[in-house]
Amino acid sequence: MNSTTAVYRDSLSTAIIKNLITVGLSASIIYINSSLVHTFKKHEVFNTNPRYILYIHLVIIDILLLIIFTLLQVLSYIIFTLPVPFCIILLLISIICSLNTPLTLAVMAVECHVAICFPLQHSQICTVKNVTVVITVIWMLSSLTILPDLFSILATESRDFFHSRVFCLRETVFRLPELEKKRTISNIVFLVIVWLTLIYTYFRILFAAQAAAANARKARNTVLLHGFQLLLCMLTYVYDLLLNGLTKLFPKGVLTIRYTISVFVHVLPRLVSPLVYGIRDKAFRRYLRKYLFYSPNANVNKS
Repeated sequence: MNSTTAVYRDSLSTAIIKNLITVGLSASIIYINSSLVHTFKKHEVFNTNPRYILYIHLVIIDILLLIIFTLLQVLSYIIFTLPVPFCIILLLISIICSLNTPLTLAVMAVECHVAICFPLQHSQICTVKNVTVVITVIWMLSSLTILPDLFSILATESRDFFHSRVFCLRETVFRLPELEKKRTISNIVFLVIVWLTLIYTYFRILFAAQAAAANARKARNTVLLHGFQLLLCMLTYVYDLLLNGLTKLFPKGVLTIRYTISVFVHVLPRLVSPLVYGIRDKAFRRYLRKYLFYSPNANVNKS
């Protein structure tokens, strides 16, 4: 186990402050994202639109990741270690969701590309049925990427290990060196495919026909935002590098460094999803305001 992940504990007052900050930020983002999901479910204009279905899929992933991160952090301060089976379940969900995010961003970029470059075929290609199939494939690919790790530890770890308690990190559960190499390779493959997709779709939209200039400009900006989201997602892959590097520079600040990096990597990137459609999209924004700032006298069915 990496020595920087292990050993020190915060004072009670520091632990309370850190958890209040994390829970407060996470709860705020989850509330906004839950309002987005509620808005999506209540209005047919959204839940029959493939673009919004992909977007809300991304929002749900963000909610799951925030819940798991917050739960793990709070439990790590309260009881420090978790039973291995429970930790494995949480890690599997978070890893699968983390892999789903870049794949969903890539599909959303392709949808923008089809809408601008092939407008006549868009309604035939980007249907609710096709999007549902694509989302299913995304979950299957993500699951197939991590399931070999699960089978490896089931085959190699002793029964005592599964009855023990660990500080719940991927490195403390999936401990085989081969699994780390496999994770690095799979991450590189995923990210290269997603980046190539984003770059290709961006430049295809960039050179779209002038007749669709206004829509093309909006689509380009959306793809750029997807690229920014992907950059934030990539912080997960350099988490250990950042932690180890900063800890070597400031060894006495390991707890503060670990906490700060965790918030920047796992919490703040989740703020981007509500911005992409929840604020930029006029139709979504009009409905969303009614749920974020709900008034008993508000008529939510009013246009």
